[in-house]
Parts: sequence; C-alpha cells; structure tokens
Amino acid sequence: MTRYGQLIRVKPEHLEEYRRLHAEPWPDVLAMITACNIRNYSIFYKDGFLFAYFEYVGDDFDADMAKMAADPVTQRWWALCKPCQQPLDTRAAGEWWANMDELFHLD
Repeated sequence: MTRYGQLIRVKPEHLEEYRRLHAEPWPDVLAMITACNIRNYSIFYKDGFLFAYFEYVGDDFDADMAKMAADPVTQRWWALCKPCQQPLDTRAAGEWWANMDELFHLD
C-alpha cells in the first residue's frame, strides 16, 4: 500500500459548489475510485486549499489512473469539479493536484 497526499486550491467563488458536489458524490464515480485500487480517500479544506489523502493498494498506479481518466462518468464528474479548482504553480508536469512528499508516518 502506498499513501498519497495531494494539494490544490479551490476557487473561493466555487467553494460552495465543490462542497455540494462532494456532499453527494455520484455512485459510479465512487465505484471507479474503488475499482482503481484507491482506499481510505478523504478531501479536507482549509483557507482556500484542498488536501486529499488516499491509499493505493494496486500494483500499477499509472494504469489504474489511466483507467479512471478514460471512464466517461468520471470525465463528466471532473468536468464539474475542475472549474472549481486552481492547480498550484509548483505542481509537477502532468499533475492537476500537486503530489506531496510524505515526511512522517506512524501506524
């Protein structure tokens, strides 16, 4: 299992829309997240930032993320969510949410 932490900004004028979307996520989107080997997924908000945490339990992250990106329902969901988000300027090439380095963990 690999832990992931990610960061992105939420546009202030879209915060309530983002909250509304995530208060009732689409079941097919949730099923695809699970089918792509993501577990224990949470998104937190503070001061204009969204922090996501999830655990990846598969053995080919890139293939699973490509599978998710190819899903038509997920694409429609992202089309609603992406206008609410503002990626960090410091994110790596190809990232939307900026991946974070894990500095500490205690089980």
